[in-house]
Amino acid sequence: MRPMSNGVRFGVLGVAVVLLAGVAAGYTALAADRAAPPAAKGSATGGTVTLTPGPRLLTITDRHLASVSASDPGGPRTVSTVECLRVYAAAGTGICLRPDTAWTYQVVVLDADLRPHQTFAVPGLPNRARVSPSGRFVAWTVFVGGDSYTSSGFSTRTGILDTRTGTTVNTLEEFTVIRDGKPYRNVDVNFWGVTFAADDNRFYATMSTAGRRYLVRGDLAARTVETLKDNVECPSLSPDGTRIAFKQAIDADPMKGWRLSVLDVASMRVTQTAEHASVDDQAAWLDAATLAYTLRQDDGRPDVWTVPADGTGAPQLLIPGAESPSPLAA
Repeated sequence: MRPMSNGVRFGVLGVAVVLLAGVAAGYTALAADRAAPPAAKGSATGGTVTLTPGPRLLTITDRHLASVSASDPGGPRTVSTVECLRVYAAAGTGICLRPDTAWTYQVVVLDADLRPHQTFAVPGLPNRARVSPSGRFVAWTVFVGGDSYTSSGFSTRTGILDTRTGTTVNTLEEFTVIRDGKPYRNVDVNFWGVTFAADDNRFYATMSTAGRRYLVRGDLAARTVETLKDNVECPSLSPDGTRIAFKQAIDADPMKGWRLSVLDVASMRVTQTAEHASVDDQAAWLDAATLAYTLRQDDGRPDVWTVPADGTGAPQLLIPGAESPSPLAA
């Protein structure tokens, strides 16, 4: 059974905030269930989850970090005791966005053995998480409330941490913005969905302002971002750095849902994938040709799906009952 089309339900960030708030409430309501050993649930097996590079995929299963074999992703999975709402890993470094209390959240940087390396509070509801290919930089996005310039009363905060030096960008709103080749300032600027290039300096993200959403390219050293293209959200850079998977609002209207698409960075040509369900996720590249992403069933259950990045083929269920996929291959 294919997941529902959720274009209208996820069409605005405000709805997402409500849903994430529901997740937070769910953590409180299901506190007793946390005591159950994760490895005893479903198809989970014993073993140790590690972020060491190898032929495995990292996911979240029943709110816990889990790993599956890349050759048998729908098979038995190893589930840890580490709880996360969002996760990503690269080069033996992980980022976990997790609940602290019922209504507060933390960013936790994990080492290869899932030991916390750095932990700090974030002022909002977790939404996106990424790690640079080298494992040096981690990025996160949260929803926050109370910004008076937003009609819905909320906005986003996107931060970046250098795990080597401890240098932190608390919000990309501190960076200088170049829009259409000219310096740009506006109180309503928001960022989300960072993805890193291999040089540990360049990155891509989404910037919204004045009712429009842009793909931006950032420079950490220069502390600048520049707009590249309209209607690009939640970018994910391919392993070779030549393409960006993203969600493209249908008719440039998020209320109509999103189409999972791929942008050629050199030509700016867009290819739509064969996934026609509305994908409200930051897709992950499993390899140079394949994308993985989360869709939810009518009952809210998440499943990880996959589709070719070149527009061919058809979507395939990859990992049932899981979300937040991250490849661990070297």
